[in-house]
Amino acid sequence: MDAFSDLIRGVRAHGSLFGSSTLSPPWALHFVDGAPLTLCTVLTGAGWIVPEHGPPEPLRARETIVVRGPATFTFVDEVGTRAEPIACGEHCATPEQGGTRHRRGWNDPGGDTGHGLGGDTGDGPGGNPDDGRGATTLIVGAYPVRGEISRRLLDALPVVLRVDEGGTGDPVLDHLAAEVAIDTPGQQVVLDRLLDWMLVCTLREWFDRPGGEPPAWWAAQRDPVVGDALRLLHAEPAAPWTVAALAERTGVSRSTLAKRFADLVGEPPLTYLTRWRMTLAADLLVERKAATIADIARTVGYSDPFGFSAAFKRVRGVNPSEFRRTVTTS
Repeated sequence: MDAFSDLIRGVRAHGSLFGSSTLSPPWALHFVDGAPLTLCTVLTGAGWIVPEHGPPEPLRARETIVVRGPATFTFVDEVGTRAEPIACGEHCATPEQGGTRHRRGWNDPGGDTGHGLGGDTGDGPGGNPDDGRGATTLIVGAYPVRGEISRRLLDALPVVLRVDEGGTGDPVLDHLAAEVAIDTPGQQVVLDRLLDWMLVCTLREWFDRPGGEPPAWWAAQRDPVVGDALRLLHAEPAAPWTVAALAERTGVSRSTLAKRFADLVGEPPLTYLTRWRMTLAADLLVERKAATIADIARTVGYSDPFGFSAAFKRVRGVNPSEFRRTVTTS
């Protein structure tokens, strides 16, 4: 298990895909749910992503943009569009809602000139949807982010990030285009998993972009020593780790491991381990309602629940019982 896999494991698409082949100008889709993370990609055509509190971002064919919530955003045919925004959320799924021609996993096999967004019939600036001119196919995956583990991933992202075409996500886009073009049993499940794959590829590309400033844990994974140490800590967080034990497993001296880890990650290995254990514990306190504090302590590597509680309060600012009570009643 590596750090990125651990952080992204709670981020999964689930039934929140919107597909259309008949978005004809003018259009304005306002995604109102404020999902923690939303992936937007255009298979054909183009448009603009307009964040609630940020500048517009062009989105052209086979480019991908990820928007971080909770602010909302709008997808428009052009900045300043004359189209009235149509609110899209979890239930924005039928053509009857404002005349939209998009819904989850929906495909318009032939196009219908009477149903373009904004009411165009094909003679306006968008061209005729039947001949493909001006038609835009938008794919959107809205991701819930469950728990404290995945929130550490969100903390490493800007409000809007973009990845151009030509990267490792291109083959996934080909699969998405093929799947959106059919209506078949199991389509939504396939689309969800393809969106998950696309999200992973997009984040990898963005973290590795030239001149970028990826989070310390991402860059450190590439180091032959610190990367091994991080994988060990994530694979066995409850093990009785010491710097000496970790150094032995990575094949270097204690001083070498301690210095390289602190230089690349920004904190000593055992400090990192404690923070990671408390992140795991925070999610366990919510997910395992019947578990005692002592049970959670043992799960994350503490034989003494009092020592665990002290560490938890030092890192999280409240003791485990208070954290569980606050989160489960909010």
